[in-house]
Amino acid sequence: MPIIKHLIGAAQGKHPLGTARSGHWPTVRKHHLERHPVCEVCGGSAKLEVHHIRPFHLHPDLELSPANLVTLCEANKDGVNCHLLFGHLGNFKSFNVAVLADAAQWSEKIKARPLAESSQPTQEQKA
Repeated sequence: MPIIKHLIGAAQGKHPLGTARSGHWPTVRKHHLERHPVCEVCGGSAKLEVHHIRPFHLHPDLELSPANLVTLCEANKDGVNCHLLFGHLGNFKSFNVAVLADAAQWSEKIKARPLAESSQPTQEQKA
């Protein structure tokens, strides 16, 4: 990670300054994004982050574990930073161990949401 990006991330509270990543992280991140190329919440493909469900600075043994990773975006699609809101519950100094369940639930809500300009009722509205 370039030093400027690392310092900006640390200033935002994304990770402690002294936290060093494994040399294998770039490859693991690349492979994760190949398998999971969109945000798990909104389906966006811009400004993707590979988020650690349990922070790697607290659980270094899980840093490279695929089961500890989820793709979230910082694209602010529809005004939402999925990485900040769902991965960190609105504060980069926090984390959300239920992020996978939350992402799945909100993804379904987003897919099924009624839109004001839509003249066709949704399945829920028909019932």
